[in-house]
Amino acid sequence: MTLLASVSVAQQQDAAAQQAAASEENESLLAGTLSQLQGVPALTVSATEDGGQQYSVTLQILFIMTALTLLPALAMMMTSFTRIIVVFAILRQALGLQQTPSNQILLGLALFLSVFIMSPVFQRVNEEALQPYLAESISADQALAAAETPFREFMTAQTRESDLALFLDLAQIENLNSVDEVPMTVLIPAFVTSELKTAFQIGFLLFIPFLVIDLVVASVLMAMGMMMLSPIIISLPFKIMLFVLVDGWAMVIGTLAASFGG
Repeated sequence: MTLLASVSVAQQQDAAAQQAAASEENESLLAGTLSQLQGVPALTVSATEDGGQQYSVTLQILFIMTALTLLPALAMMMTSFTRIIVVFAILRQALGLQQTPSNQILLGLALFLSVFIMSPVFQRVNEEALQPYLAESISADQALAAAETPFREFMTAQTRESDLALFLDLAQIENLNSVDEVPMTVLIPAFVTSELKTAFQIGFLLFIPFLVIDLVVASVLMAMGMMMLSPIIISLPFKIMLFVLVDGWAMVIGTLAASFGG
């Protein structure tokens, strides 16, 4: 019994010694890490030679993560996406199709068509803002201002003067020398309003031929005395056939792409 007790005490002492050694090793590693991190600024903003501001890497990552959360809203409000998706939704309603094509297909088609239309703007942003910023030749503020210019020119070209004047009056902004002085907080809602108006105009023109088919089918059914038969069921294949024969998807997509040329 005495021998077993001595062996147990020796094992406990060895375990305590190993635990103490591991604890000392962890403390030394932690102390070394802290000593390495000393002098490394986490959140700093320093002035540059040209009067701008230079942000630390931690702040830059924070800004990028914040921008990613706003990316869907920016993609819808500052690009051609709004006009395209509204026209597609009206077209599906005019055809009488409730879930075909599905929302996922329409969203994907609108997204990639928006990338196609906006590719010159994205290319300018990459050349004038992103690449110089990655090369550290311009500051973050300068990169943001350079990236804003191509989007501002695109939105200004698509915005009606009446819509822009409306939001300028609501914001009580006067005495502007040029459109470049319009704040983005005014330009973006004016641009979206113009896009919705243009999309509804295109949708109205798309509705007319399908509405004529519905009226003709309804008149024929009324003349034949088929009151209980829904005209939509009869007119749907004729509308799909007409849309396919005139190559409707190519015409709609081509019209949408050409509408941003001005």
